[in-house]
This record gives sequence, structure tokens and C-alpha cells, in this order.
Amino acid sequence: MKKETSKAPEAQLLDLLKQVLPKATTDPNLAGRIYSAIETELKAKARIKAFEKYCHKCALRDLEPKSLDEVRTQLATSFADGDVTVRPNRKEKTVMVELALNDGHRLTGEIQVNPNAKTDAEDEPESAVKFAPFPVSLPGDPELVWVLGKHENLSPEEASVALDRIQEDFWASKTGQKLQRDRVEKCFPEFIARVPAGLLTEAGLKRHYKTPEPIKVLRGKGQTR
Repeated sequence: MKKETSKAPEAQLLDLLKQVLPKATTDPNLAGRIYSAIETELKAKARIKAFEKYCHKCALRDLEPKSLDEVRTQLATSFADGDVTVRPNRKEKTVMVELALNDGHRLTGEIQVNPNAKTDAEDEPESAVKFAPFPVSLPGDPELVWVLGKHENLSPEEASVALDRIQEDFWASKTGQKLQRDRVEKCFPEFIARVPAGLLTEAGLKRHYKTPEPIKVLRGKGQTR
């Protein structure tokens, strides 16, 4: 019971749908479409919430080109499948941002300039969920391990599901499609090296190392061979 309550409400709802839909209809295709539609809607609402939160908390100290580029880069990283437009209003000391997503949705928001704003690194909340190591490997080469990170309140199973979902979203995004057209192999090593950090962060994951390395077998003094 404790494990279930640690899940986000959206995850709990999707888990419930998996249990209820097969009982409510004998048509597996219909159940799948209903589940997919609700999952898509939940993702859309989560993106809107994340976008609004970013606009509210963005640490924009001025309207200099460097600061505007940082805003543009952060949004492009967090929303890899969208086109970002940034319009500064120097008279009102605000920035209008627009995010055009591939699914047709357009998100707009306003960021206020705050000369005393602190960056996330300067003002990280003490209550923030901590990360725990999340090593993963592929079935074909279990000795090659990527040491990722996950929120402590995520189980390894939940983190794996989130990672699979992010992979699907990434390769289906505009960036992922372009990479495939450029003959980049659609595989986990390419994904983990190129996926925007924001997509992982939204799901409670973190890429500790961009370059995968094999496990180093240590041979200490006095150790038998």
C-alpha cells in the first residue's frame, strides 16, 4: 500500500485503468484506444503545468541577449518536440514566450524580469527529492552499465517504465525524427547521449554520465585470482 501511495496521481490513475478497462469491455482494441487517449491527455496537462511553472519560477535577471538565449535553450531542452519563440518587451520588462508543439498545441506565457532572481543552483529547496543511483544495462550486454539517477521515491520498476516512455517520445519528436533521417541509429546509447536533460528531469530521472562506460573490475592487493 505504501508503494502505491508514493506514485503520482497520474500514475495511479493509469494503473487503475489497466485493471478496470479489461473488465469494462471485451474489446482489447477499444480498451487500448481509451487508455492511450487518457495517457496522452495526462501528458498534455503535465506539459502545460510544467510550462506554467517554468514561466513563474524562471530566474530572468535582465533582457540581455545572453539571458534570453538561456531561456530559449532551457525551454528547447525541456520541450524537445516544440518550437520556441521569445519576445522581449523592454518597456514592460517582461518576456513573452510561445511554445508550438508538434501535436498542434500552443502554449504562451510571460516571464517577469527580476534583477535579484536566484538561479536553481543558488536557491535549491532543501525539501527537493533526492536522487539515488539507477544503473541500467541492455540484455545483450549486461556488463555495459549506464549509471543514471532516479528520485528516491521512484521504484526501479517505475523508473524503467518512465525511461521507456521517454525513449518513445524522444524518437517520435522532431529532434528524434531528424536524427533518424541523418542515419543516427535508433538505440539506447544514442538516446541517452542525446535526450534533453529536461525530459529526464520531468520524469524524476537524471543522466549522471553522458558517455557509457563498462564496469571496472578492481583487483586489490592480496586478492586471489
